[in-house]
Amino acid sequence: MVDTREWIGVYLRGVAMGCADAVPGVSGGTIALITGIYERLIAAITAIDPDRIRRVLGGVKPANLPDARAAFLDMDGPFLVVLGLGIASAIVTVLQVVDYLLETSPVGTFGFFFGLIAASAVVLRSGVDLSTTGRKLAAAAGFLAAFLTSGYAETVLDGGLAIVFLAGMIAVSAMVLPGISGSLLLVILGQYERMTGALSTFIDGLAAVAVAGDLEPVIKAAPPVIVFLAGAVVGLFTVAHTVRRALEHRRAATIAFLVSLIVGALRAPILEVDRTLAETGATWGAVAPGFVGAAAFGAAAVLLLDRYSGAIEY
Repeated sequence: MVDTREWIGVYLRGVAMGCADAVPGVSGGTIALITGIYERLIAAITAIDPDRIRRVLGGVKPANLPDARAAFLDMDGPFLVVLGLGIASAIVTVLQVVDYLLETSPVGTFGFFFGLIAASAVVLRSGVDLSTTGRKLAAAAGFLAAFLTSGYAETVLDGGLAIVFLAGMIAVSAMVLPGISGSLLLVILGQYERMTGALSTFIDGLAAVAVAGDLEPVIKAAPPVIVFLAGAVVGLFTVAHTVRRALEHRRAATIAFLVSLIVGALRAPILEVDRTLAETGATWGAVAPGFVGAAAFGAAAVLLLDRYSGAIEY
């Protein structure tokens, strides 16, 4: 018998995860850990493989329905579907709000992101062990990877759809990382603002189809969204599994790398504000109070979450 309350609970956990993943800072993986579904989520994600997907798709033939149903249950499909609906509904809602804020108040928005990122690094620091040379090298590599990539990844890959595909691959790995959000990785790659805008435009296009039957806005907005989702699917079978193996076999070094990645990523929102100032002619002296205030608000949100839900750790 279906337990409706249980599935409502799963959906609401998905909503919380989606809200977290929509902004750089605390990840959806952290929310999954806090709400007690992290291990089930990891087991379900890593149970997805080409063979089970083939069997599920084979269910279009009535004779294959029993096998398709078994494969779907082996992947904990009902759980993933309900959780995914919660995540998707939250991401769509939050990113549309963020897209508006990036247009109307970019300095304050990136200041808020800076606070989220900085506080996330602070609450995760207790899980970092730098007692060996290898772990120190991993931490240095994580910091440099984020610091040097921030602001340059889009330029190196010409800002085309190739980097959107790569962003999708990398961002999906956040599903298995309590600590790093997919949005933070998008900020590092210089794709966060681009993808929030693309998704918002795509949603507006869908609304136009519903109201006026006009497909043109959806067709124009679809390429980056489709390419990003394609990258996410590929990443689900590659990056996510690689990260899980790294956590299983080189846990301390991997955590050192990931937390240092967060610290290095603090450069990204600063660069975004620099770009805004260059476009508007404003100065840091004029916007610093708003940036600092927004950063303090973002940091407080993470620290309160950490305080009232238990330490955020791997």
